[in-house]
Amino acid sequence: MQIINDPAEMQKTAENLRLKHQLIAVVMTMGALHEGHLSLVRIAKQKAGTVILTIFVNPRQFGLDEDFHRYPRPFEKDAAMAKAAGVDYLFAPDAELMYPEGFETQVCTGDVASRFEGIKRPGHFNGMATVVLKFMMTSKAHLAIFGEKDAQQLAVIKRMVSDFNIDIQIIEAPIVREEDGLATSSRNIYLSSQEREQAAVLYRSICHAKELAAQGTTETEKILAEVTALIDSAPDTKIDYVGIVDPETFAETEKLDANGKYRLLLAVWIGSTRLIDNGILELSLNSD
Repeated sequence: MQIINDPAEMQKTAENLRLKHQLIAVVMTMGALHEGHLSLVRIAKQKAGTVILTIFVNPRQFGLDEDFHRYPRPFEKDAAMAKAAGVDYLFAPDAELMYPEGFETQVCTGDVASRFEGIKRPGHFNGMATVVLKFMMTSKAHLAIFGEKDAQQLAVIKRMVSDFNIDIQIIEAPIVREEDGLATSSRNIYLSSQEREQAAVLYRSICHAKELAAQGTTETEKILAEVTALIDSAPDTKIDYVGIVDPETFAETEKLDANGKYRLLLAVWIGSTRLIDNGILELSLNSD
């Protein structure tokens, strides 16, 4: 595995790979790798001959009161995990190289980014989309694999790729969960052992919402009320938002349709740690 820090070198390397007719897949991360990231690498290796993994804690997608400075950065461990997983190129640039003096252009995201995380984290999606676009340009990848855990992020990226006619295929990967259902996340390390047990309520609430939909409950207000009550029943939890949305536009819906798919969104504070999760809701085929 080759480690590259300079965006210009990464771009030149990628261009040479393309000239050799190599199919390139990129997996973009902020490091602190876990099984969720490795699952994306495995998909990348199935789809392409060359896999590029990026590690970059992007300052432009963190708010002033967020965890940028304490976000875990175990680079040596990450590099070892990437190498063991079969990554070909680890691209880990410094912020000064990604955003050199005089850098002033950014992606301005639209309606999909205006809700939920967009409200709670102003500027987050603009910063995220900007760095994703830069990684697409520097990696020259044919494929990019993103996990469904960050569902709104995925929708924003898909919209950007479509709007800008970017020549890259976006592959969606399912959420990887731990034994009790908690979605794998780099932020899980912030949880105490007691908070870790309490965090399982997120997945329980998703499963409960799925059951309600499968039983024919169409009113989203009722589903959200039961989800809210379930989460509130767990100690040291505080709901940031819950919602049921169209999975492409992220517009909220009041009623489930038998022919549609919907996404339940959760953002919940467990102690001082903010976790997000989601799940797809579908009515039973026998529902009216």
